Amino acid sequence: MSSVELPQLRPTLADVARAAGVSTATASRVLNGFPRVRPKTRKQVESAMSALGYARQRAARATAGRTGSVALVVCEEVLRLFADPFFARISAGAGKELTEAGLQLVLLTVPATENYQAPVLRYLDGGHVDGALVVGMHGRRPLDLDWLGIPVVFGGRPVGGGGCSSYVDVDNRGGAQRATQRLIDAGRRTVATIAGPQDMTAGVDRLLGYRQAVVGAGQADRGLVVFGDFGQASGEHATTRLLDRRPHVDAIFAASDMMAVGAMRALHRAGRRVPGDVAVIGFDDLPIGRRTDPPLTTVRQPIEEMGARMTGELLAMLGGSAAPRCAVLDTKLILRATA
Repeated sequence: MSSVELPQLRPTLADVARAAGVSTATASRVLNGFPRVRPKTRKQVESAMSALGYARQRAARATAGRTGSVALVVCEEVLRLFADPFFARISAGAGKELTEAGLQLVLLTVPATENYQAPVLRYLDGGHVDGALVVGMHGRRPLDLDWLGIPVVFGGRPVGGGGCSSYVDVDNRGGAQRATQRLIDAGRRTVATIAGPQDMTAGVDRLLGYRQAVVGAGQADRGLVVFGDFGQASGEHATTRLLDRRPHVDAIFAASDMMAVGAMRALHRAGRRVPGDVAVIGFDDLPIGRRTDPPLTTVRQPIEEMGARMTGELLAMLGGSAAPRCAVLDTKLILRATA
């Protein structure tokens, strides 16, 4: 895991947690005076606060007027939210940290239209929550959060590079490059990709990783790139288009596990064996990948850890950190039977 942090002029809640050897959530519980903290742990945190010069009066100001709630803002349709296990797993990671910190999670969904965005923005600015975790941001319908008076942490690098935003991302480009290289090294000569949405940084970065590998192998062919929306149906439709366009394709890197599952359905319907005729690799390492026939080779991204790290960063901001903090988590190729 690699991270880039801007210099900090004063200690933050995250610094206190590290010095005390506890999680940011536990340090937050001590700061907020929650009773269910072991005396030894409370003493460790208080000693760290004293040693680092973490101002108690600033801590008191930071916790004054709190609602005890944090919003998880998912920039997708409600049906997509419940159909894609990614969102459940990132919610689990965030929810666990918030529970330890004595805070409640409020789930908000933001469909594409501005008519739906406006009520969500009013809610966030209305004093109902102390901060927001935002996932699934699209460039074609960005959520304007700059003017909100609450701290915000993004899941995934925001479109446009992040600027002064705090975010937790994964190594999408590196993971995609390794997956594609695996297919090339296995002797596959016509390696296609089902890329994700190009108004999301995850979709852009995974396509860049694929292109890096195929260009290096001298296999670049624009006709081998099709697009989906990370969902299963889009992967199935994209594979059907791909087979019409390049019937001799012998490998597919799908930018999500759900699209990989859809690709396998389309290949089966077309009479193509996996991996005999066409090898397939996904991205995410969702539980469904272990239940496909054959089990899906994929790129694992630490989704629960991502949610937990986002929450830790938000708690640090609530505890006084003013500097944007950015972290990029490692991915890992998980070898199963499809490639």
